[in-house]
Amino acid sequence: MFSRTRLLLAAVATLLATSSVAYAGDGMAGGFAQLVPLILIMVVFWFLLIRPQQKRMKEHRNMVEALKKGDKIVTNSGIFATIIDIKDDFIRVEIADGVRIKMQRDAVTSLSD
Repeated sequence: MFSRTRLLLAAVATLLATSSVAYAGDGMAGGFAQLVPLILIMVVFWFLLIRPQQKRMKEHRNMVEALKKGDKIVTNSGIFATIIDIKDDFIRVEIADGVRIKMQRDAVTSLSD
């Protein structure tokens, strides 16, 4: 994640530097020429930040929908559990021998091995 942020900042700095040089050239820059750096920054944000986050959200949603009885899971709080029962938006899990809790499906972070 650190390298993406560094790359994004470098791209923004480059765009701003090249746009200021272009505007200093003749003073005849039109309205569209002023929007080009902003549009390029938005495209960089889309491909480096928004699109990967949407992909991760879709993968998580598919994983949560595919949960079934007997799956071993890890919750958002780091608790390892085994699914005992599945209802609409809630699951019943066993976190220790005889200790069962009810939780939301979305609280599942990943499947455990």
